[in-house]
Amino acid sequence: MSTETLLYIILAGVVALLLALFQYNYKAKGAAKSNALFAFLRFITLFSVLLLLINPKFDQVKYYTEKPNLVVAVDNSSSLKHLKQDDNAKIALNTITNNSALKDKFNIEVLSFGNTLNSNDSLSFSESQTNLDKVFRQLTQVYKNTISPTILVTDGNQTIGSDYQFSAKKYNQPIYPIILGDTIVYSDLQISKLNVNKYAYLKNKFPLEAIVVYSGKQAITSKFIVTKGNTTVFSKVVRLDQTNNSQILNVTLPANNVGVQSYKAQIIPLKTEKNKVNNYKNFAVEIIDQKSKIAIVSSVLHPDLGALKKSIESNEQRVVEYVSPKEIVKQLNDFQLVILYQPNNLFKELISALEKQNKNKWIISGPKTDWLFLNNAISDYSFEVTSQTEDYQPNLNTNYTPFIVDDLNFESFPPLNATFGDAEFNQPFETILFKTVSGIKTEQPLLATLEISGRREAVLFGEDLWKWRAQSYLNASSFLEFDNFISKLVQYLASSKRKNRLEVDYNSFYNGSDDMVISAQFFNKNYEFEANASLVITLKNKKTGETITRPLVLKGNNYQVNLNGLASEDYDFTVKASPDNISVGGHFKIIEYNVEQQFLNADVTKLQQLATNSQGEAYYVSNYKALGDNLLNDKRYQAIQKSNKSVVPLIDWYYLLFIIALSLAIEWFLRKYKGLI
Repeated sequence: MSTETLLYIILAGVVALLLALFQYNYKAKGAAKSNALFAFLRFITLFSVLLLLINPKFDQVKYYTEKPNLVVAVDNSSSLKHLKQDDNAKIALNTITNNSALKDKFNIEVLSFGNTLNSNDSLSFSESQTNLDKVFRQLTQVYKNTISPTILVTDGNQTIGSDYQFSAKKYNQPIYPIILGDTIVYSDLQISKLNVNKYAYLKNKFPLEAIVVYSGKQAITSKFIVTKGNTTVFSKVVRLDQTNNSQILNVTLPANNVGVQSYKAQIIPLKTEKNKVNNYKNFAVEIIDQKSKIAIVSSVLHPDLGALKKSIESNEQRVVEYVSPKEIVKQLNDFQLVILYQPNNLFKELISALEKQNKNKWIISGPKTDWLFLNNAISDYSFEVTSQTEDYQPNLNTNYTPFIVDDLNFESFPPLNATFGDAEFNQPFETILFKTVSGIKTEQPLLATLEISGRREAVLFGEDLWKWRAQSYLNASSFLEFDNFISKLVQYLASSKRKNRLEVDYNSFYNGSDDMVISAQFFNKNYEFEANASLVITLKNKKTGETITRPLVLKGNNYQVNLNGLASEDYDFTVKASPDNISVGGHFKIIEYNVEQQFLNADVTKLQQLATNSQGEAYYVSNYKALGDNLLNDKRYQAIQKSNKSVVPLIDWYYLLFIIALSLAIEWFLRKYKGLI
């Protein structure tokens, strides 16, 4: 409280006392004792009211005790069930959560994980993937700047993601793994890796790479076989021993039939092997008879050119060629799409040829673009000609309809550099990404598409697209999401197929451990996205004849259905939209493969290293009960007394209002009782 406020309070006390004495000792008549009591009550009332007017502020300190967290993360993947450790996991969890001493010392928080971290303790052991790397990154965000020792109930086998030992170092919490699984090393022969392209071209050969690994002491001989149905298409004898315990096999297989072709690669198991599931892997290749050619035309050098080529060619159905503006005019018919990067007057003949042939194109502009030339060369849109540049960040248009656009967290992407100004379109267009300037969202397009007389065109107002690809990798630890975005845009631009009212997006085949999601968009008669439609998918198992019907759920600007859990078979499907009775059909194949069943043992070495590096301790499922005593006796985990200091104004102290009302009431009743009123 300041000195000035204190002086005001003293002055208020003096004024309240003088007024009370003046009223009851100087002017009032009656008994002196009664007047003194009335003066005191009036003083209380006046002084309290004046205090409210001054409204002094007081420091209020509250003390509380904060217990450390005890995070219990339990592996919910199907590998625990395969290793017959699901019951041990549940017993360990119940033992920890029912320990009264631990509950008194810690705030126990139970989490489960598979591909992601989930805030629940309901264990089904049905997760098809284990991503411990993502688990530790999510734990780092949640328990940053806290004391949170972590118990990890797992077999330590990761099926997806980066090495979790690196992300665990950033977690900065002691980790106590409870190791589930057999620690005895058995002789085992397995296909640890199988690399094959998703697509191949008719009448060509496609490569297959298999890595065969042997765990054991005796020298063994086996045979690696690749079969298609009942036909063996490749076989080779493999000899391994304790020293030479792995071998890389490179195979080329013929692509003779169009469509999805299923194969099975296997290494003949040993008689003494305990786990024979990891001796074979099913795979599929889609054989296609054509390849899209995309031309990137530029007269400048820029990192965007390499980023575009990598993103487009991530889809093996496409090949990209760099061509100069003069060279491409003679070979224009060889390409399904032409990308014009920062065109200038060297592109005059090319743009004229594109216009005459009504050919699809994608124009990417930037500070080096000659808009004076481009405004004269094209008539569909124009751009202000200025010498200034601006940085524009993207903002996704969730109402974009020509094709399904996934949200890549575009708002986190770095800005593109472009010429300052606004575009003016003379034809109908649809915006994929709007411009955001200094955090302010605008209605100006950053990336837009047009459809004019059967021709499709896109325009991007900015350079440095390579930074978006890099940021996408930082966000998702993979280029896949950004490459898929570019792939969808290129697929749309490279095709002249008329838009249907019902568009379905799916893969021709899925691996058994993949997320099987089918997406669809439905449009009304004006080709506007219809968000209130009712879409259902009917699947038919081609082998058993069984049919399954599931609804598609609206998510953003498309409808989705998750088909995880289906048996590994061939399926025909039909997506139907009501009440318009429009349907689209197709077929796909689910390849039998369960990555969680490829493990025979717990990854003891990595879990022990994880415990040592984090200053924790690893326990086997047979002796984990000692973990409770260790946590209780560890002096690093003590409750901390904290204080919360806040400034409270007197006007918030409701007791003062009660005092004012009480003093006025007593004074009134006493005066009434004595007949002074």
